[in-house]
Amino acid sequence: MIKAKILVVDDDDLVSASLKKVLIKLGYDVETCLNAAEVEQFITQFNPDIILLDIYLTTHNGIDVLRSLKKKYAGIPVIMITGYADVKIAVTAIKAGAYDFLLKPIDLEQLNFILEKAIENLNLKSEVNKLHTLLEDNHLTKEYFGKSSKIQRIVSSVEKLARSTDTTMLLEGESGTGKEVFAKFIHQQSPRCNSPFITINCATIPKDLAESELFGHEKGAFTGASTKTKLGKFELADGGTILLDEIGELTLDLQVKLLRVLQERKFYRLGGEKEVTVNVRILAATNRNLEEEVGRGFFREDLYYRLNVAKINVPPLRERKEDIIYIAYSFIDEFSKKFGKNIGGIDQTGLDILKSYSWKGNIRELRNVMERVILLAEENELTDHHFSFLADKKDTVESEDEKFILQVPSKGVKIDLVLKTLIQKTLKITNGNQVKAAKVLGLSRSKLRYRMEQLGIEVTKNIN
Repeated sequence: MIKAKILVVDDDDLVSASLKKVLIKLGYDVETCLNAAEVEQFITQFNPDIILLDIYLTTHNGIDVLRSLKKKYAGIPVIMITGYADVKIAVTAIKAGAYDFLLKPIDLEQLNFILEKAIENLNLKSEVNKLHTLLEDNHLTKEYFGKSSKIQRIVSSVEKLARSTDTTMLLEGESGTGKEVFAKFIHQQSPRCNSPFITINCATIPKDLAESELFGHEKGAFTGASTKTKLGKFELADGGTILLDEIGELTLDLQVKLLRVLQERKFYRLGGEKEVTVNVRILAATNRNLEEEVGRGFFREDLYYRLNVAKINVPPLRERKEDIIYIAYSFIDEFSKKFGKNIGGIDQTGLDILKSYSWKGNIRELRNVMERVILLAEENELTDHHFSFLADKKDTVESEDEKFILQVPSKGVKIDLVLKTLIQKTLKITNGNQVKAAKVLGLSRSKLRYRMEQLGIEVTKNIN
């Protein structure tokens, strides 16, 4: 199976032939272009997934070629090749939109590592594009919620439970985890999908109007109710599904009335004498632990057990970190279209910040961050620079099996010293192996080299 199609742009025929031979052995489909003026013709004919571009071409400036390519083919990652370890040129290339850069003579392990990362990003963007195509008709799919095994197990369970017409379900989880989206998915997967889906946030309606909002009122039922009869949310949802969001905020007296609706699907409008019957499926969501609320006397036990026919615990984003990048890319697609931007993706330094951030506000916070970043971004690729405000708020970085604790002295510390110490200690662990150190730090080897040169770190074995 071919990993990807790669176009090598280098007017040195020996280098091009050598790269082609190596890349074919690695499983890639390869074409070479010896004349920079013919690059676009090759792109049209070959349709490459990735481009390897030499910075120093005989008739063209590689940086200028890069800028031209990024304007027309922003979605194709371009990896620059240079024979000179010039930090300024490398920085210029990255700012111009290069995915990464390689130094000659090319390290094959490093080359393959960068290519695999680029392919991983391409696959991710492809999945997100397919997802948005499916969502154009406002219909949610299983893929919408993420790719992690944890979230997909939950989605599969929800999908099975949704097939029931009347089963009441309770969605518990922190704010911003997407409980309302799950409720919408349940409705769309159920036999009631062609009927109304009505949401009411119990935390946002005034307590003295809550009963009217839920069950409606008759003319003259209270001061201000002088107009015609108003239908409540339950009547509006008749035949379909109603979501009672933040149900833990309901007062105890209203909980009693809700219990009767759950049991009999009947109620009276406020000020009314005629009983109203509805055929509606009830879903409830809360960011509280209702079982604990019952123990504290803030939530009725009988209502809790009526709601808790099937409980779905929606996990926070920090417990499914594999989904962070997938969801971030979906927001790139959404906000790039909204703001007329051409954002191609996120480089490794930006990905590292997103993956290590705690996301206390969950998906809602991630969405807000991506909206802000894309609105302000002027480049075609997002980097650590765009997410620096997140890094400033973070003092610990957690991984699956360990913690890295950063202690900042009261008098402060320069960021260059922190980076230098981190790189030196990592190189010590890897016995000076830069490829391994780059993997530990989540960088490409070329970017690690750039940092080392910038910080004056010697490239030696057994660094102390």
